Amino acid sequence: MKLTTLALTLALGATTALAAEKPKPFLWENATVYFLLTDRFNNAFTGNDLAYDRRADAAPLRGYMGGDLAGIINKINEGYFDSLGVTAIWITPPVEQIHDGTDEGTGRSYGFHGYWASDFTTVDANIGTENDFRNLVDAAHARGIRVVLDVVMNQTGPVTDIDPVWPKDWVRTGPVCTYKDAKTFVDCTLVKNLPDFLTNSDTPVELPERLMAKWQREGRFEEEIKSLNEFFARTGYPRAPRYYLIKWHTDWIRKYGVDGFRADTVKHVEPKVWKELLKEASIAYEDWKKANPEKKLSDDKFFSVAEVYNYNIAEGQSHHLGGGSYANYYQSGFNSMINFGLVHDAKKDYESIFSSYSSALHGGPLTGYSVLNYLDSHDDGAPFDAARKKPFESATKLLLAPGAAQIYYGDETARKLDIAEAVGDAKLRSFMNWNELEQNVERDGYKIADVRAHWAKLGLFRKAHVAVGAGVHQQLSAKPYVFKRTYEKDGLRDKVVVALDLPTNKPSTIKLHGVFANGQRVKDYYSGKTAVVKGDSVNFGTRNAVVLIGQE
Repeated sequence: MKLTTLALTLALGATTALAAEKPKPFLWENATVYFLLTDRFNNAFTGNDLAYDRRADAAPLRGYMGGDLAGIINKINEGYFDSLGVTAIWITPPVEQIHDGTDEGTGRSYGFHGYWASDFTTVDANIGTENDFRNLVDAAHARGIRVVLDVVMNQTGPVTDIDPVWPKDWVRTGPVCTYKDAKTFVDCTLVKNLPDFLTNSDTPVELPERLMAKWQREGRFEEEIKSLNEFFARTGYPRAPRYYLIKWHTDWIRKYGVDGFRADTVKHVEPKVWKELLKEASIAYEDWKKANPEKKLSDDKFFSVAEVYNYNIAEGQSHHLGGGSYANYYQSGFNSMINFGLVHDAKKDYESIFSSYSSALHGGPLTGYSVLNYLDSHDDGAPFDAARKKPFESATKLLLAPGAAQIYYGDETARKLDIAEAVGDAKLRSFMNWNELEQNVERDGYKIADVRAHWAKLGLFRKAHVAVGAGVHQQLSAKPYVFKRTYEKDGLRDKVVVALDLPTNKPSTIKLHGVFANGQRVKDYYSGKTAVVKGDSVNFGTRNAVVLIGQE
């Protein structure tokens, strides 16, 4: 649903359009990544809501709901992501999914989420076309927003009556993983009826007959075979299953200019496989930039973030797999890892979180690397605030924590995560609550548009100042709680001061501890007001609990 002018104004808190503003410096270490399930975000075309003769017979929130790539494009072009300070959009795998549904014990389910691939070489018709995907990347790039693509190297989709199993030299169908050590994470299937690619094999295999017949029907058999032959001739890789997958995944970079990968189920695949994938991904990214110099956003290298379930920033670079087995996925080529720890750490006070994260990232075991923090996601059954009782605190802790930040779609609008009629992870995957934002619904003592405005102010502050996520943290005052972040590297310098939990019954004078000089004009990014530093202090005349100080 398209937001009314009134609703958009409410949601943004008088934030002005940003499309024409001067580009801000970008660092992946400070990125604000908006993660969405394409099928659950925005529906532009109803004609593709049930492709491939799929049926509307799924259990609650386990079937297709109509969101599509065109719907995301519309929101990009409306400035929705700009107004939130988003610098990268992460979308679930767009590849063609199995056509039928299956019951894994939680009711009939379909591959609306993108993780049940049938053909890695084309866009699933339920969410659009390859041209839609190209337009999405181009629209995002036109606004300085990067695109991160979810990739799956571990499994195919489940087997159904109309979705046959891949050949036995491509996949294993058992045993089911027991998660006791490295072997029982990798040489097994995640769950029953989820065939596992033989990524450890170097034995050449033929393409599945089903896939070749499909390409013949679609009139692209010769094109796909020619492209595969060129890939294997260039690389010299054997035609083993993982190299087909690497080729198919990196084509999305080479064709469309995807800026990064979020790798799914990383610890269920051999570390060397990720290194091989990311090597080819980097080559594909450079090829795309050379072929499209007018479209590239920068000379940044290809970005990658690993989803290693239950990895915590406190582990540093070494993740325990059980049975005395450890893995260092940063050494497999990943720039960043998703930090599952903030969900638990968010129960702590600000300083405990911020100082420990900064210590790990600056001078600690993660120096030179980064993490992607989050408070809820599509498959974490224990989010920080499932009932959405604390949307303001959630925003403050997530968007001001050192590291990159992942906004899960609807965090900024308090989309509910405890849908009563749904079971399991389906509770986390309701359709985006555009109606509540448009109507500015009041719930639990707050209004949705006020929540959206708070997230936007913090997000725009992050976008304007790389020091927020990428800088070194230092507490300046305990009461009131004031801290600074400073960044200085490769000729880029930035600094900010943040004050939290200020009294709201009077304007606050904030001592700056020499971060900004007397006579210097600074801006409070929360209120939008500016003031001149006097006596090593600043007072913006506002009564907000939050003040976000930086140079304009």
